[in-house]
Amino acid sequence: QVQVVESGGGTVQPGGSLRLFCVANGTIRGVAVRGWYRQTPGKERELVAGITSSGAGWYDDSVKCRFTVSRDTAKNTLYLQMNILNPEDTAVCYCNAVGALSTDFNGWGPGTQVIGSS
Repeated sequence: QVQVVESGGGTVQPGGSLRLFCVANGTIRGVAVRGWYRQTPGKERELVAGITSSGAGWYDDSVKCRFTVSRDTAKNTLYLQMNILNPEDTAVCYCNAVGALSTDFNGWGPGTQVIGSS
C-alpha cells in the first residue's frame, strides 16, 4: 500500500552526524509512516524512534538525546537527525508505520546504510 525510499546514510567518524530522509513514492497510502527502524547484521529490525500525529518525538534509550525525529507533511517526508554517532550505531535504517501488522501491510523500502566508523 505504501512504497517508501530511505536515503541520507553514509559513513561518518565517531561523533559525526547524518540526516536520514524517508519519502513516500507511491500514491496509494496505507498506515501512516511515523517510525524509524534499524537492522544490524544477524538481527531483526528494531524500532528505535518515531513521531506522533501531533509532532512529538519518542526514542529508544539507545538513541535518546542523540537522535531527533521530524516530519514535513506537505512534502510527505520523515526525517531522522542522527548526532554523536559511534560504531554501535552501524545499521541499515528503514522507515515504516509503527506495529507489526501495519509494517507488513505497508511493506518495507530498501533502507539506507549508516556506518559509524571507529
